[in-house]
Amino acid sequence: MSETEKKEKSQAAQLKEKLAAKKPSGALELDKEKIALADEFCEGYKKFINTSKVEREAVKTTEQIALDHGFEKFDINKTYKPGDKIYVINRGKNIGLAVIGKNGTKNGVRLVIAHIDSPRLDLKPNPLYESNDLALFKTHYYGGIKKYQWTAIPLALHGRIVRLDGENIDVSIGENEDEPCFCVSDLLPHLSREQAAKPVAKAFTGEDLNVLIGSRPFNNDKESEQVKLNILNILFEKYGVVESDFLSAELDLVPAFKARDVGFDRSLIGAYGHDDKVCAYPGVMAAVTVENPESTFITFLCDKEEIGSDGNTGMQSAFLRDFIADLAQADGVEYRHVMAKSTCLSADVNAAFDPNYPSAFEGNNASYLNGGVIITKYTGSGGKYDTSDASAEFMGQVRRMLHKNDILWQTGELGKVDMGGGGTIAKYIANLNVDVVDLGVPVLSMHAPFEVVSKVDVYMTYLAFAAFFQE
Repeated sequence: MSETEKKEKSQAAQLKEKLAAKKPSGALELDKEKIALADEFCEGYKKFINTSKVEREAVKTTEQIALDHGFEKFDINKTYKPGDKIYVINRGKNIGLAVIGKNGTKNGVRLVIAHIDSPRLDLKPNPLYESNDLALFKTHYYGGIKKYQWTAIPLALHGRIVRLDGENIDVSIGENEDEPCFCVSDLLPHLSREQAAKPVAKAFTGEDLNVLIGSRPFNNDKESEQVKLNILNILFEKYGVVESDFLSAELDLVPAFKARDVGFDRSLIGAYGHDDKVCAYPGVMAAVTVENPESTFITFLCDKEEIGSDGNTGMQSAFLRDFIADLAQADGVEYRHVMAKSTCLSADVNAAFDPNYPSAFEGNNASYLNGGVIITKYTGSGGKYDTSDASAEFMGQVRRMLHKNDILWQTGELGKVDMGGGGTIAKYIANLNVDVVDLGVPVLSMHAPFEVVSKVDVYMTYLAFAAFFQE
């Protein structure tokens, strides 16, 4: 700014420019070159999310990315040197990518942790039944959903069946146009007056989410449940499974459509499972592109976040802790000392401001599409209950990192104070005596079968993770 321009500005204007927080102007701050880089980066993301509908698939896809970038499977009996790239897998549902730093784990490790499970419909242990000459699956929904959003849309079946002979059968039916899909039927408007008069929470119940899977009988014999028998025969011929094999199966029904560009300008991506694969992919790509870091870093993808992070593949499992302990032991450092010096970006989404529902948000503390990566200092509900609240010191460290690397960012909460709330894995990391804050992508229609994100925000999240690993 020239001296003439300074003089022309009022004293108040000059003071405001110096002291007041500047509201991010979103994509307006970016040149065409950076927007083009965001678009290019998101082409890879769309491929990732299309092949990663459920956790096992996300792990397989990530493993292949790691192998393509020179990572090798971790061997506890092997000695690793700075720059080595390793990965670990836990039960096919967790994967961690690590690059050994110049200082190893002595100054702590850098962690980016995202979850790869998303809300869906899981099959019950005894799912298959026939009613009125139709075959259906009984389901138990997984995670927080609006049940009505899962009716009258095409669904695909994904997962694994373990037969009595011990063979694992991986299943994916309904993603390709030449394959059948499935659906939950809904009542026509002409007959739904009683349904429409009920509150939404009562108009659709969990027991109503029964999935239509067939209608033709096996043959003309006078046997009961011929349609069910026909489905069992199809499954036996294709996979060699019988009805009792459902007891040792993990089968999930997810939306049967691909990621799509949204809007005339193609600036947005609509897909199932952005929460939280939209943070997982930038974390993976940061891990495979950043080389020779000062400190060892790990991108870790976990399971079960949508249902409380419990179980041996959830964030409350000891798996990641044990892996870090192995790395610490190799460096001759105590695990607890490593964790005390470690830092983590809990890579999770936040709710983007929706102009169709402005009353749910407090505008000064909301995230916006195209506003860049969103820092969420705390989540929780009912007075910050059940959350980790990041320290001022760590918030300052993250702010400096983003500013130094010219990364577009914003901060906000998950809606108005008393509107509800939510949680992430940050609290479980904080309980390990690690500095942690949530950082990720704003999402429209979160937990719906078709969520929407900004390409700019996805790319900025990748840049933030890469900068964090390079610090």
